[in-house]
Amino acid sequence: MRLLLQNVRLIDPSQGLDQVGDLLLEDGKVAQIGKGLSCEDGETIDGTGLTAAPGLVDMHVHLRDPGLTYKEDVYSGCRAAAAGGVTSLLAMPNTKPAMDTPETVRLLLERAKTADAAVYTAACITKDLKGETLADLAGLREAGAIALSDDGRPVVNTRCLLEALEQAPGLGMVVTAHCEDLYLASGGLMHEGAVSRKLGVPGIPAAAEDCGTAREIAAAASIGASIHICHVSTKGSVELIRDAKARGVKVTAETCPHYLLLTDGALESRDADYRMNPPLREEKDRLALIQGLKDGTLDAIATDHAPHSPEEKSDFLKAPNGSIGMETSLAASLTALEGHLSLPEILQKMSWNPARILNIPAGTLQVGAPADVVLFDPEKRWTVDENALHGKSRNTPFKGMTLKGKVAMTIFHGRVVYGGR
Repeated sequence: MRLLLQNVRLIDPSQGLDQVGDLLLEDGKVAQIGKGLSCEDGETIDGTGLTAAPGLVDMHVHLRDPGLTYKEDVYSGCRAAAAGGVTSLLAMPNTKPAMDTPETVRLLLERAKTADAAVYTAACITKDLKGETLADLAGLREAGAIALSDDGRPVVNTRCLLEALEQAPGLGMVVTAHCEDLYLASGGLMHEGAVSRKLGVPGIPAAAEDCGTAREIAAAASIGASIHICHVSTKGSVELIRDAKARGVKVTAETCPHYLLLTDGALESRDADYRMNPPLREEKDRLALIQGLKDGTLDAIATDHAPHSPEEKSDFLKAPNGSIGMETSLAASLTALEGHLSLPEILQKMSWNPARILNIPAGTLQVGAPADVVLFDPEKRWTVDENALHGKSRNTPFKGMTLKGKVAMTIFHGRVVYGGR
């Protein structure tokens, strides 16, 4: 199967590529980049005015599969991914049952073989995510897990965290850390600040995240290990990570589009779709995150895609935390970062950098690489309609917002999985 994209703006941060030209895909691989290419025995698409980039790599996704598939499953999640230009994703392990056995890992990866994106999975650091007893890390790696995390919670027992950090390099796995002091966060429903006090709602102080981030950095630094910090939301955590990098600590970090575009002011509507953990913070935090992306403190943009049913989200005080994000990640990031980062810089944070952190074959248009491509109009404005999204859930914090940048087509392993004719 051959597919030619003609007259597109080709951006590939892995090669420092930014030029107008043609991209030829053949047999599921990138075959050629150039100008004036032809494709006599395949399909040709005129991409004039569109940008072609490596398919996005979302390194923080909750597929809810197994056990919570009324919210999302591997197939619906990958359809949402395709609609957002995401062609590779890392699934988090807080499923039911949790991803703490080789069998659970194998079953998910087997189901994912026919999905519309490449699904990788993190497995649990501790059994049943309880933070007390180390899981069979070697067995989980052998089953196909590429990362380790207790995401949804921190690893409560720091000794377990250290043991995972020690074992991970030899297994070829990445430890991705949910940073939170559970005692400081206990009972909180949103960021602790002026808005929470105005609403009379219990808050989660920024210190809950900052203390967790400091612990994770200290643990990794103590043994010279690598660690990845998930969903950074506070100015304090950005500063801690910046300092750690300056000291030579092997730390990488991600933030999410909702922290770049929104603040806790959105919760004045008492709409639980704006409740997630970590919570939306203050303007000073939002600006610090943007600066962190600009100066390289924050390496990646991920979504923390966390689907919940409308019924679950209907009660502001009782609803679970989380919002969906894969379908809007590119547009929300382009909108939030306009004037701060260039288009190639944004795409690097959403494709090449996460692929390198996870050590997966993705995030590049180099010849011979998988033919994973997002074709989009960076200037097109569109309004997010939560009822027109492609996953099972509707809990987007961007509903009703006009964003800039629209995916026109997503190609996964040479196959058009979204858009087309």
